[in-house]
Amino acid sequence: MAREQLQVLNALDVAKTQWYHFTAIVIAGMGFFTDAYDLFCISLVTKLLGRIYYHHDGALKPGTLPPNVSAAVNGVAFCGTLAGQLFFGWLGDKLGRKKVYGMTLMLMVICSIASGLSFGDRPKAVMATLCFFRFWLGFGIGGDYPLSATIMSEYANKKTRGAFIAAVFAMQGFGILAGGMVAIILSAAFKAAYPAPAYQVNPLASTVPQADFVWRLILMFGALPAALTYYWRMKMPETARYTALVAKNAKQAASDMSKVLQVELEAEPEKIERFAQEKGNDFGLFSKEFLRRHGLHLLGTTSTWFLLDIAFYSQNLFQKDIFSAIGWIPPAKTMNALEEVFRIARAQTLIALCSTVPGYWFTVLLIDRIGRFTIQLMGFFFMTVFMFALAIPYTHWTHRENRIGFVIMYSLTFFFANFGPNATTFVVPAEIFPARLRSTCHGISAAAGKAGAIVGAFGFLYAAQPKDPSKRDAGYPAGIGIKNSLIVLGCINALGMFFTLLVPESKGKSLEELSAENENENEDENGTVEMRSRGANDFRTAPV
Repeated sequence: MAREQLQVLNALDVAKTQWYHFTAIVIAGMGFFTDAYDLFCISLVTKLLGRIYYHHDGALKPGTLPPNVSAAVNGVAFCGTLAGQLFFGWLGDKLGRKKVYGMTLMLMVICSIASGLSFGDRPKAVMATLCFFRFWLGFGIGGDYPLSATIMSEYANKKTRGAFIAAVFAMQGFGILAGGMVAIILSAAFKAAYPAPAYQVNPLASTVPQADFVWRLILMFGALPAALTYYWRMKMPETARYTALVAKNAKQAASDMSKVLQVELEAEPEKIERFAQEKGNDFGLFSKEFLRRHGLHLLGTTSTWFLLDIAFYSQNLFQKDIFSAIGWIPPAKTMNALEEVFRIARAQTLIALCSTVPGYWFTVLLIDRIGRFTIQLMGFFFMTVFMFALAIPYTHWTHRENRIGFVIMYSLTFFFANFGPNATTFVVPAEIFPARLRSTCHGISAAAGKAGAIVGAFGFLYAAQPKDPSKRDAGYPAGIGIKNSLIVLGCINALGMFFTLLVPESKGKSLEELSAENENENEDENGTVEMRSRGANDFRTAPV
């Protein structure tokens, strides 16, 4: 028998775009601005940390972080993020989205500030402190993924839901941009105030003592946007879908959404009570019913996010190495410490401005027109094409006259990552799972992505090392080189196209329709389960 949709949920589904939608985008989006800033700004300062804390007298090249330290500094926040996505994703379904939302933000503010502090001035003490606080910073950031996506999806109407969730995620682009701009401003200001010779002229004087403040200030700035958002997050009401479908409080859901939508809504407590007694929609995450209904969906969302993040994060974190290898950033010994930070930040900001940010907003504009599936498949396809186009004739791109061509091709891989799977892998898990498991399943999908980021961050660090010892960073074993690393990343993107086939299209459907929460199950005498959508005339049958 068909089951009616709750009035409060139907009102959200058909609501016109209103001011509260934009408020929710900004409140949730500022969390992602901070997330991206904190996760990516570390790549701007790793070379500076090497010069300050690992300088060796008489060395021909500036000091660099030892392999194990570099891997830890670059990857520890991802480990924290993975743990946070699983923990806060689960907690968001248990306690409610709003209750957990404030915890993650406060953790981000405290740990951003603490990342710039250190106990002692010895390299081991500084790196240990940095890694400790960046793990917990990542833990807070991890919670923001499932909670922001779930809150936005549960607030949005079904017509423009994809654009709203993608807009929250698109704030990442501005976070990456802000990281580069803050590094440019600080390094330029300190460089002007404290002039220093290039490393090859005077190795010791090339790193001024005041450079130690630069990396600390860059990291600590990440606390500011998060702190500014805290008050508004605490004022947001709990989502109606959690309150009605999970907490079973019809009166509170209607009251909260009446204020948000500025219309009178009926509470319908008897309808919620009746829904709660019905069979078929009370299965857990580890049940056979979940496996039957959503098992392939979860495999699709986790595998595509995992594969994407291997390529996306290895590219983003190691842009500076690629730019140095093709000569876009001069050799380290020809610059002083602050000049190197300035050059790396300028290159990364240019890539963000020309490809990363536009890619996100192309997705926002088109996701509800051409659909999630098409954008994701197209994105993986073009990432594969451009990665192979960079890798196969790699020697050609290293010649001075071809460097601009390399940067354009490299930028296009970023454009199609963001106008592609980087946005859609975030959007889809917030739409296709039941309300009581939505935050958990999004957290699992996102955690799979961060596992990919860890593979990218740790693996690419070693893999990209040249076989020629004279060109290799100190302390690293021989790798397969940047060319072969790019070929591997191209193959990973091609695999992403295949796993995209497991992900359903969610454009224009209500969350209850997508998650099958608007279906009743009745078993007939032949042992067949008959499922009928509320408000629909089509039946689907499945054997028990």
